[in-house]
Amino acid sequence: MKRRQTLAVLGAAATALVLPGLAHAAYPERPITLIVPWGAGGGTDAVARIIAAELEKELKQPINVVNRTGGSGVVGHQAIASAAPDGYTLGILTVEIGMMRHAGLTQLSGADYTPLALMNFDANAIFVRDDSPIKSAKELLDAAKANPGKLKASGTGQGGIWHLGLAQWLVDNKLPGNAIGWVPSQGAAPGLQDLMAGGVDVVSCSLPEARSLIDAGKVRPLLLLASKPDGIFPKVPLYTDAAGKMWNAGAWRGIAAPKGLPKEQTDQLAAMLKKIFDGKAYQDFLASRGFGALYADRADFGKFMAEKDAGFAVAMKAVGIAK
Repeated sequence: MKRRQTLAVLGAAATALVLPGLAHAAYPERPITLIVPWGAGGGTDAVARIIAAELEKELKQPINVVNRTGGSGVVGHQAIASAAPDGYTLGILTVEIGMMRHAGLTQLSGADYTPLALMNFDANAIFVRDDSPIKSAKELLDAAKANPGKLKASGTGQGGIWHLGLAQWLVDNKLPGNAIGWVPSQGAAPGLQDLMAGGVDVVSCSLPEARSLIDAGKVRPLLLLASKPDGIFPKVPLYTDAAGKMWNAGAWRGIAAPKGLPKEQTDQLAAMLKKIFDGKAYQDFLASRGFGALYADRADFGKFMAEKDAGFAVAMKAVGIAK
């Protein structure tokens, strides 16, 4: 009887020694899901998949990319925010998270997540035809001020990122957000075609989207709304506001987790994402797709989203689409 009691005590002691180790097993113990709020095959999906592939190497666990589309990005962004903050659901946030609530589509904002890293930024550029009498950004502002609404611009749908980038620039220069009228299009390519055909006077989109026309000498970029020169077109003028500050407007993508992710996992994932951003595979991917390379750590990414949200509130109100 005593022998049985002794064995039981020893067994319990051994269990007590083992269980604490099990309770603190290294993260991650199982596959991770990375939610993409947009469809497979697009730019955001491509960015998510290269990050997932590199993250798999770091974490030694499969990263399952899941496309959750619908609601102009609301469905996927909500799925990220609603997941358990246990490190097993991550997501790629896009510029629309700063726009959707001002359009009345959702109450979500960047504050509803644990920011991990900003991984990409495609700056807004403003173009005219090469034969346009408008030769500079100042001349474009002067023309818009002299004849509000006469000039027409295109590059995306009404209220899309390139429309709002142009509106933000106009508002920051004390002009109405619609001082240059907007002609909706299905994207930069048809907008640029309309510019070439003389249907519009201005196009607002990214530099890579207009690269072939720039190289052919058919369009001229007047301005880049970025905080640093472009790597391919470094001579495009940057915008400096009245306070002497350079600011950026454009499309961006970053990685986040649901709000409340434990600090240990936040630190681990953030460090790995910085390593991935600096790595050759990711930089080569960005260069091959013409995507802008801009990184912000988790603290700066959170501030970045808050600043963009505030800017969109002003721009969307200025063009009459804020709810």
